[in-house]
Amino acid sequence: MAKDYYHILGVDKKASTEDIKKQFRKLAHKYHPDKKGGDEAKFKEINEAYQILSNEKKRSEYDMYGNVFSGGNAGGPNMGGFDFSGFNGGGGFEFDLGDIFGDMFAGGRNRAKRGRDISVDIQITFEESIFGAKRNLLINKIGTCDTCSGEGAEAGSKTKTCPTCNGKGKINETRRSFIGAVTINTTCSACKGKGTIPEKACRDCGGDGVKKKNEEINIKIPAGIENGEMIRLSGRGEAVPGGQNGDLYVKIHVEAHPVFKRDNYDLRMDLNIKLSDALLGASYTIQTIAGKNLTVKIPAGISFGEILRVKNEGVPIDEKRRGNLMIKIIIKTPQKLSRKARKIVEDLKEEGI
Repeated sequence: MAKDYYHILGVDKKASTEDIKKQFRKLAHKYHPDKKGGDEAKFKEINEAYQILSNEKKRSEYDMYGNVFSGGNAGGPNMGGFDFSGFNGGGGFEFDLGDIFGDMFAGGRNRAKRGRDISVDIQITFEESIFGAKRNLLINKIGTCDTCSGEGAEAGSKTKTCPTCNGKGKINETRRSFIGAVTINTTCSACKGKGTIPEKACRDCGGDGVKKKNEEINIKIPAGIENGEMIRLSGRGEAVPGGQNGDLYVKIHVEAHPVFKRDNYDLRMDLNIKLSDALLGASYTIQTIAGKNLTVKIPAGISFGEILRVKNEGVPIDEKRRGNLMIKIIIKTPQKLSRKARKIVEDLKEEGI
């Protein structure tokens, strides 16, 4: 039975060549036998599918006949569908795996190097989540060397051609694989791809341009931020020689408040009042989230669970607008009545109240 290459790669029959390439990269990264948890048999199978579906002529033949006839031996015995047209006399072959495996190998052809992202969690008060706050974080990370400003050289030191790569910034590295010896074009580790090295390396970072250090980072927490939201600080992650810094992600955890709960831009609270105040009306003083005292008028005859709305005492929407404060009325029913109170209630009952 012919293999279903589309099913093997997990793509639709109408998938574009670019979609097929992206899916192959994803699966190759997952199943590569050099990785922990890799699967050599699965890797061979997806590579076989990719060799067919990424080639316009072979894909056309496969779609039409369920098989491939190009080249006379594309699917020969034990070849698993690999295209060995570039095989070099049995001793191996040379190509750049950067486009396929990305950071699995060290030398992506056109892939910019990027430092590791960092994620931290911080806890703020409910009030700080409403009005915003500032935090100073001390993070131990790989950062740009302060002594050489990332150049890797002592001040005034000249540069010279890297002897490891002869100024090319790349080296050919041979590795053994399940398909034989493979020569991979990788970034030179000595010059980090620059092609030159300093005559006198920086004494603090040893010429790397980066080092492990403590860095204080100021974070501005915006007003109205919600629990679980993430703040992204571009370029404040870890540094990498000759590349771009990663990002810093700050996850916000908001402490619960004993009185207020948030509902989008509104704040909600419960207000306990006496039964007599519910019947006759009254005034209560509460404290808003901003800390000011506010007088709330309870209308006579208010019912349990009714909501009183106070405008502009909620969460800031913008510089001029805020949400509302929604006050839910909770009428406290007395557990015990004095003889006098009981008589009054009985009289009310007789009147049908």
